[in-house]
Amino acid sequence: MKDINIVFVNYLMKDDILNAVSSILKDIAGASCDVQITVADNSENKDGIKEELATKFPQIKYVNSGGNVGFGKGNVVGFKDTPARYYFALNPDTVIPENSQTIERIIKFMDANPKVGCIGPKMVNVEDNSLQHSCYRFDLPSILIKPLKQMNFDRKYEWVKKHADRLLMKDFDHNETMPVDWVLGAAMVVRKEVTDAIGWFDERYFMYMEDCDWCRVMWENGWPVYYVHDIVITHKHERASAKVPGVFKAFIKNKLARIHFYSWLKYMWKWRGNHKYYAY
Repeated sequence: MKDINIVFVNYLMKDDILNAVSSILKDIAGASCDVQITVADNSENKDGIKEELATKFPQIKYVNSGGNVGFGKGNVVGFKDTPARYYFALNPDTVIPENSQTIERIIKFMDANPKVGCIGPKMVNVEDNSLQHSCYRFDLPSILIKPLKQMNFDRKYEWVKKHADRLLMKDFDHNETMPVDWVLGAAMVVRKEVTDAIGWFDERYFMYMEDCDWCRVMWENGWPVYYVHDIVITHKHERASAKVPGVFKAFIKNKLARIHFYSWLKYMWKWRGNHKYYAY
C-alpha cells in the first residue's frame, strides 16, 4: 500500500497540472515515502493531458473519470484507484515550494498524530506569499453568510464583513497549528481509517461545500480536523463563482455561482437543525 495518494482532478487544466506535478516530483526526490500521484480526468482527455503525462511523467497514473462528474466524485475516482494510508486532494493550481519536503512532512505529521482525521496546510498566494484563508467555521451565522461572501458582499456591507471574517477565522493567529471546523478542499489530507469509517466526499455536491460537509462528518464521528501552519502550499485560488458581481446578475450569468448556491442549499438542508461548531 502506498503511503499517500495525491489526486488532481483535471477539467481542461493541463498546464497547471503539469506544473503542479513537477513541483511534487521535485519535493519527493530522495524521500523515503512511497507516493502515488494520480490525475483523475473529468474532461475525457479533451486537452491531451493523457499523452502529455505519458511523455513527460510516465510514473503518474491517469484515470478517466467518465465525464465531468464534479470535484468530489472526481477525487474519489482517483482515491479508489490506488489505496493508500493517506489521501491528498490537491487543486491543479497549486505548487509545492522548493526544498520544503512538504509531502514527507505531511506524512510524518499524520503518523505522529493518529487521532487526527484530516489536515489542511497553510495556503499562500502565488504572487506575494500572502496568506489565503483556508480554514473556516461552520456555526450557523458563518454558514448563512457564505453565499454573500462568495459574491463579495463583504466588501460592500459591514454586517456581511463581520460574519464573513468569523467564517474565515480572521480572529486567530494563522501561524499556529490547531483544530478547526473545516479546511479548504483545494488541499486536504485524510487518513484511510477515516474513509473506511465514514466514506468519501458526498457526491451529491457537484462542486463546492463538499469539503465543508466531509469535515463535518469527520467531527460527528470523532475525527478532528486540523489546520497545520508550518506546512505551506502556494495556490492561485481563482474564485470563478465570484467573477460576476451582485446576487441576481451572478445567479443569471455565472453558472458556477449557481452551482455554489445549490451546493449551499444542499448543505443547509442536510445539516438543518444542527449548526454547532466544534473546534474554535
